Amino acid sequence: MTDFNALIEADKGQDARTIQILDVHNFEDWLNDQPDTIREIVKAYKFKANPKSFLILPGSGKAVDGQQGDFKVVAGVIDHKQLDPWSLAKLGGKLPEGKYRLAGATEKGGLFGWLIAQHEFDRYKELPDRQGPSVLLVKDEIAQLDEAVRQADATALVRDMVNTPAADMGPDKLEEIVDKLSVKHDAEFKVTRGDTLEEHFPMIHGVGKAAMRPHAPRLLELKWGKSDHPKIAIVGKGVTFDSGGLSMKSPVGMMLMKKDMGGAAHAIALAKLVMEAKLPVNLHLLVPAVENSVDGHALRPGDILDSRKGLTVEITNTDAEGRLVLGDALTLAGEEEPELILDFATLTGAARVALGPDLPAMFATDDDVAEALHQAGDKEDDPVWQMPLWKRYEYRLNSTIADCINSASGSFAGCMTAALFLQKFVPDDVSWVHFDTYAWRPASKAGRPKGGEALGLRASWRYLKDRYAA
Repeated sequence: MTDFNALIEADKGQDARTIQILDVHNFEDWLNDQPDTIREIVKAYKFKANPKSFLILPGSGKAVDGQQGDFKVVAGVIDHKQLDPWSLAKLGGKLPEGKYRLAGATEKGGLFGWLIAQHEFDRYKELPDRQGPSVLLVKDEIAQLDEAVRQADATALVRDMVNTPAADMGPDKLEEIVDKLSVKHDAEFKVTRGDTLEEHFPMIHGVGKAAMRPHAPRLLELKWGKSDHPKIAIVGKGVTFDSGGLSMKSPVGMMLMKKDMGGAAHAIALAKLVMEAKLPVNLHLLVPAVENSVDGHALRPGDILDSRKGLTVEITNTDAEGRLVLGDALTLAGEEEPELILDFATLTGAARVALGPDLPAMFATDDDVAEALHQAGDKEDDPVWQMPLWKRYEYRLNSTIADCINSASGSFAGCMTAALFLQKFVPDDVSWVHFDTYAWRPASKAGRPKGGEALGLRASWRYLKDRYAA
């Protein structure tokens, strides 16, 4: 993992190169104050301070920070008075090694992008042209620096977990990650597997029973915090690879299915943020960890599964497995009587058809909570979008021989019927939020490379901080 603490330092007046922050409104005033040589360079490169653009200009020529070749930087942002989380991302990822300080803006708001842009996934390939760190000198309070580092670290964790192929990120590896997190934060950790899993969590067992060791199914639980603090549960879909089961996906459809544990990655990262910040809550993290594989024991279309809730479920599609493992986990979460349950899952292609790859579908039983999450996402530039729990579609989950089916036929309202299935396993008196997130970025942007991505993580963290601030 990247050492994000090494990428920012408190500004104590040490030597550093200057980054002049501009926007289209103050650009002309700045340009008019520059000497002719600078104006000619700016004109030649057609720099106009458009957002996410920058230009390197000559400096005094003396050594800075022990390095020869002094220069300064001008950078365009949307609003130089209020940086958004991605304002400095292109700079953090592209500027040469060295120390920098901002002029014309406060660092507050832009630190996250500066940090996360310097993280790269290099487990399997030595990346070319790797440069040393670009360090930003900051005047913000230490709490602001710590928060930026925490968010960058959590985002990098999600990206790295999702990018790692299933051979190296199976249920056993998810167990190892949660176990290490519990040790670090003095939390209680429990793993349920084998016959006990089959008896008490039959849907988790049913989905994962075809996978061989060490990828056998299990339920991971972490508990942390004081008993008199508000109870919250965070649940993540941990399907480490999804072949589709006997309702097998095509080779193209299977290609990205290492990312089907993206919900678990989000849940683990959010729990990590909660514990690192010592948020005053009583936390229950649940990750049903399975591989949806195929052998003679695999779940079949037409099979009927029991559930921890007591509902029987007719399997109409073994590729709709995530909602099954979540159903058992959500039931257990509700038994602890939390005041809030958040779950994350790469659940449906229908959510992507509706909202695209960048915008997680959010379902909530409390509209006030949904609105607060929407506002938190806007503040963090980590948007989410509420979709309806439209009860009139519940009939599409009816079965003639069981309490319900796991997957409605047809392509209409797929993310809604999936959410309605999950709602059957959540107590009516608990505030529940479900994120159907993609966990993947199909094309690169500044600070956001193609690959695994945290979508909805920082919005959820901002909401929890605002709600449970000490």
